[in-house]
Order: sequence, then structure tokens, then C-alpha cells
Amino acid sequence: MRSSVPGAFLGIAAWMLMTACSGTSARTRQGFILTGGDARRGPAAIFKYGCGSCHTIQGISNAHGLVGPPLTGIGDRLYIGGVLRNTPGNMVRWIQDPKAVDDKTAMPRLGVTSPDATDIAAYLYSTKEE
Repeated sequence: MRSSVPGAFLGIAAWMLMTACSGTSARTRQGFILTGGDARRGPAAIFKYGCGSCHTIQGISNAHGLVGPPLTGIGDRLYIGGVLRNTPGNMVRWIQDPKAVDDKTAMPRLGVTSPDATDIAAYLYSTKEE
């Protein structure tokens, strides 16, 4: 006898994706699919933690920092911080605790919560270099 749980799970996942991403761009949906975060909440989290004081980030007002690398289009890069393979899990890990990955990085620990890190990663994956 086959279980209906996998089909039910896929139905719930599809509903969550549709609900979370209704009326959003394809790149925003891509950020959600990759990270599970909400790219629409990313800008508020980026502002909250002051990411723009060190980084230039597309779509974020006053995010013109020159200390760290520009983050627009980071989803197309191979590495994060020059040391970590660029995957959604690694992006969240880096945002939350960059010093745990590379103790010599200039990026400080900012106390970013897991939900905020996931939303920031979703936003960053939704940006594209022009």
C-alpha cells in the first residue's frame, strides 16, 4: 500500500511557494526556492544590520559601502568571502558568523538571526549584476 504523504508534502510545498511568491519577480522566486527565505523581507534585514555601510547592494538605498565587496549578483559567483563555496546554506552560514568560517575576515559578527540571514540570502540571490 502506497502512502499519500509524499504527494501531500509536494502539494503543501507547491502551495507555500505559490503563496510566498505570488506577485513577485522570477528572481525573487528563485531566491525563495534556493534559500526558503523571503527576498521581500531581505532589504529590511539588510538595513537592520547595517550591511550597506560596508557593501554596495543593488536596490538598497544608501548601500554604497566600499569596505567589503559589492554583493549585487553574488549568486553568480563561485565563492563567498574567497574561501567558502557559494551555496545557499553556506551563504546563510557566512552571514550569521563569518568569523567561524574565516577568522581573518574583516566582516564582523553582527548577531544576525537565522530567519534574517535566510531572508538576506534570498534577497542577495535575487539580485543580478547589470
